[in-house]
Amino acid sequence: MATTTSRRITTGLIASITSVQSHSAIRPQSIISLIRRHHHIISLRLPSPIASRRWLIEAAPPHARSSWDGSDDGGAQADVKKPGVCGYAITGGSSDHVVDGDQQHVNTMEMVMWAAATAAFGVGNRVMYKLALVPLKQYPFFLAQLSTFGYVAVYYSILYFRYRAGTVTDAMLSVPKMPFLIVGVLQALAAAAGMAATANLSGPSTTVLSQTFLVWQIFFSIIFLGRRYSVNQILGCTLVALGVVVSVASGSGAAHSLKEAGVFWILLMVLSYLFQGADTVLKEVIFIDSQKRLKGASLDLFIVNSYGSAFQAICIALLLPFLSKLWGIPFNQLGSYLKDGAACFLNIGTMTKGCEGAPLLPLLFVMVNIGYNIALLRLLKISSAVVSSLASTVSVPIAVFLFTLPLPYLGVASSLPKGFMGGTMILVLGMLLYSWTPKGPERSHTDSVIPSPPLT
Repeated sequence: MATTTSRRITTGLIASITSVQSHSAIRPQSIISLIRRHHHIISLRLPSPIASRRWLIEAAPPHARSSWDGSDDGGAQADVKKPGVCGYAITGGSSDHVVDGDQQHVNTMEMVMWAAATAAFGVGNRVMYKLALVPLKQYPFFLAQLSTFGYVAVYYSILYFRYRAGTVTDAMLSVPKMPFLIVGVLQALAAAAGMAATANLSGPSTTVLSQTFLVWQIFFSIIFLGRRYSVNQILGCTLVALGVVVSVASGSGAAHSLKEAGVFWILLMVLSYLFQGADTVLKEVIFIDSQKRLKGASLDLFIVNSYGSAFQAICIALLLPFLSKLWGIPFNQLGSYLKDGAACFLNIGTMTKGCEGAPLLPLLFVMVNIGYNIALLRLLKISSAVVSSLASTVSVPIAVFLFTLPLPYLGVASSLPKGFMGGTMILVLGMLLYSWTPKGPERSHTDSVIPSPPLT
């Protein structure tokens, strides 16, 4: 059907529903099940001596009909990728209530809550990382490896307790592991390319290039998820990226720095964000595919975090000779470097001068970073990779503003960039524009503001 139409059909008591009426007279609370076709609205009014009830049923679009025609896998896949809407409005006597029959549309308030949590943890993550580097300023590579390998133990510990509690099932653990391996490889490659490029680019230049991350997410979601984005969504994402660039990099000579950096390092940084964009969209694909495999059940996010982090740690271990060289650490001295970094982190031994604030500040960063990763993945699971990226992007100008305050251990506060207020206004405008949904009878579900999420 080129367009989706709706109509209402009101029927009295006819022979085709006589049996339904007689059954309803015995059990007034029964719900009539009808085959949904062509996204029509069907209203049935059944006069009854007990109560007058009206069933309002909004049927699923044609692409979701297979699940009602006796198909299992095909129907589940159709419902996962392009879920329809099925609402039952039941009126009886003087009381009205609505039963939502489509469980694939997540609660809007939950999405808003996790978006706010992602932004808040994103701010804390940026601030705490800078604070954690105060005692570990000589050992940033140690902090990076602590994040990579330490999180494997943390995530698997949480996964174990969730398995013992019955939240994680054997069926969830039996999902294919190849996608998790690809996630780990993409994360490791993104880290390696990012480290190499960051060493040859200025901070403002990195901020400008980081906005390509959102572009790659949109590109991969179109290619692998078949998403379509409306003009206001594309324009909104563009304004969000522009707002970050203006608010953070304005007046800092970012354009001049990019010219001096060289094309190779710029392309390498863009490639790093390509890997990150592919990684986040692949996680979304994993959630959608697992819903079909688990027959509607939702894959626990700690399975994704645990296996993804494990494979990433393996790849990072294989790349350690290359990565240590990027940080200026000869590979034959890496062992002693990590040992000294651990001593500074624990603030014990004779070589702890300048390690004031450890281990409290690094531990706070680790806890906030774990919370950020969990909130980010949860938001990705119930919405999309693009929405999670937008929520995370909001944290950038907020963190920049917090660095202008007299935070402990950081010394003299920094000043706001010249275009901070203007850039922040552009960013907010972009978020509002992305969230704006033009309403009309011709609007397609595939153009919804937040792409159809999997079950939660």
